[in-house]
Amino acid sequence: MREIIFDTETTGLDNRADRIIEIGGIELFNHFPTGNTLHIYINPGDQKVHPDALAVHGITDEFLKDKKPFAEVAEEILAFFGDGKWIAHNATFDMGFINAEFARLGLPPILPDKVVDTLSMARRKHPMGPNSLDALCRRYGIDNSHRTKHGALLDSELLAEVYIEMIGGRQAAFGLSISGQPGQAARGEMATEDDMAFAAALERPRPLGSRLSQSEAQAHEALVAKLGEKGIWAKYARPN
Repeated sequence: MREIIFDTETTGLDNRADRIIEIGGIELFNHFPTGNTLHIYINPGDQKVHPDALAVHGITDEFLKDKKPFAEVAEEILAFFGDGKWIAHNATFDMGFINAEFARLGLPPILPDKVVDTLSMARRKHPMGPNSLDALCRRYGIDNSHRTKHGALLDSELLAEVYIEMIGGRQAAFGLSISGQPGQAARGEMATEDDMAFAAALERPRPLGSRLSQSEAQAHEALVAKLGEKGIWAKYARPN
């Protein structure tokens, strides 16, 4: 399952007039980062960066002058997201801008069933709040000390860590893969010969002996005997 954790920075708060000036995205596969990222600065044309927005993200009109307009990067954005879920913190804001930009180009909107709002998730999980990205980083012990200003890619990276924790941490994905192995198996795909060779190399040359004591084994057998012939444990013979 592909998911894209993303964030945008804009010239202001009104998606009818203001424009996206930065988008960043992190690809997850089965809830694990793949290393694939998207990061684009975008020229907003005649729309200037509002002073309040500048104070938040620090992206100036001068910096954006030589960047491509949204029309020239829209296909790159759509290609990166592909069939994945669009996941953002306060997604209503980000998707309002995304769909407004697509509408200007005559492109279809991203439908709500393709979008996940982590702010809504956080409010359900932690109804007493606070549930800002910074607050969630503190709650889950995620280092955000380098976040002096908002940035689309940096915020996406932090949100990816928060999202993984909110859905159950690193144990959320129970795929049959080898942790840390960089082959296809790490992405939940069919294992290659290298993957299988790696797995074989990790096997113990001599299996560990049972740590079950004789008294524990006898106590277990006595319990199984009380369960009768229909007890499920009766179907399994105790190894010597």
